[in-house]
Amino acid sequence: MTYRHVGRLRGVTATAVPEIIQGGMGVAVSGWRLARTVAAEGQLGVVSGVALDVVMVRRLQDGDPGGHVRRALARFPVPGVAEQIVDRWYRPEGRPPGTPYRTVPKLTAAPDPAHQDLVVAAAFVEVFLAKEGHEGTVGLNLLEKIRLATPATLYGALLAGVDVVLVGAGIPDRIPGLLDRLTRHETVALPLDVEGAEAGEETNVELEPRRVLAGTVLPDLRRPVFLAIVSSVVLATYLARDPSRRPDGFVVEGASAGGHNAPPRGRQQLDDSGQPIYGPRDVVDPGAMAALGLPFWLAGSYGREGRLEDARAAGAAGIQVGTAFAYSRESGLDDALRLRVLDEVREGASVRTDPLASPTGYPFKVVDVEGTAGVPDVAAARRRVCDLGYLRVAYRKADGSVGYRCPAEPVDAYVRKGGRVEDTVGRLCLCNGLLAAVGLGQVRAGGRAEPPLVTAGEDLARIARDVPDAPPSAADVLRGLTVPTARSHRPR
Repeated sequence: MTYRHVGRLRGVTATAVPEIIQGGMGVAVSGWRLARTVAAEGQLGVVSGVALDVVMVRRLQDGDPGGHVRRALARFPVPGVAEQIVDRWYRPEGRPPGTPYRTVPKLTAAPDPAHQDLVVAAAFVEVFLAKEGHEGTVGLNLLEKIRLATPATLYGALLAGVDVVLVGAGIPDRIPGLLDRLTRHETVALPLDVEGAEAGEETNVELEPRRVLAGTVLPDLRRPVFLAIVSSVVLATYLARDPSRRPDGFVVEGASAGGHNAPPRGRQQLDDSGQPIYGPRDVVDPGAMAALGLPFWLAGSYGREGRLEDARAAGAAGIQVGTAFAYSRESGLDDALRLRVLDEVREGASVRTDPLASPTGYPFKVVDVEGTAGVPDVAAARRRVCDLGYLRVAYRKADGSVGYRCPAEPVDAYVRKGGRVEDTVGRLCLCNGLLAAVGLGQVRAGGRAEPPLVTAGEDLARIARDVPDAPPSAADVLRGLTVPTARSHRPR
């Protein structure tokens, strides 16, 4: 695939961004295998940057099948850090059935340096493996809502040569500055929202790259392209207006996309099934996006033949596709679960937009499949536990220190920390549920396994109908999306 040259970006040669972006989904659903396959086919393969520290150490505890994690760690710039990770977490014989995974500490605004190194190394591993063996373009997807891991994850990805960074689920106005400074190995401080903090108080998540790489020669790093994931022209305009927060392009994600959705604009209203009602104000005008002068990709139900042409006709540079890739063979979804989901959707199981499921408060797409946390009886039977904590929010404690709480943790604990009991109703533990969906779920007392949580976009019913036997490969998905006149784009 050829790329059209568009000059330089902030003094750094811009990475070409193809016309099809594979969505960065879930926890390890968009893993390195899927991203590598898509990138090798000439489009943008994206790895999810969520919970990569836990993903890596659980893979090591499962015996590191294929030796992929250890092969990538052997290329990490600080051999001592890599050796410590392998010594602590690797189980050559794998994990005996019914044995719980050893856990990593929860992230805080003042993490242990060894844990920061672990996050940096985990992001390096995922991006390194996604980029291995081809000349294609690889991206990293992050959630603005999960700031505690952002600096370390970005730095690890930069060390592995990530080409594109995509961030959504919030207002990612600090990302351009972070990328600029981390590319120069400068210390960064990302402000953390702290509930109950007084005006002028500031709590930062800091990373000192030169500490991470102490004793090594600092490598030259290339500044990646940054694409902000937005759902409104208002947010896109705010980001584009100021050079300090301006992205290099946008992914415009509609409400039919899987995972987290932006809340409807205006006062929330629910339909008879309890789902948020989206209206005309929630539909983004492509013409208004084009007027901002930055390239954009359209997302949400664009994973079928002809939609790429539709997007390009509307002025978009291309499309982002998630669900079709999530249910391809190379995705990180557990194989048996993937087949079960497709079977049950063909039998009538549905995708619903749950306004309560996510602890973030954002609507979240849930697939109602038997035996998963998307079914109310299964969710109610699960004992609440918060042992991962990626979606916790910070709050100011009475003694002035910073604490952390999550509406999906045990109700008594949440209320004891000053949370409102009504905020806990209907909340699901996305951290544990999404890890279980990729075969990395924790084992609880008595050998009970965490129930998986499955998400998808509203295209899932069509995908299930079109897949009569086995899930397609990611290359098959791409062939169904592309047209003979396909061109690629770079941010202007």
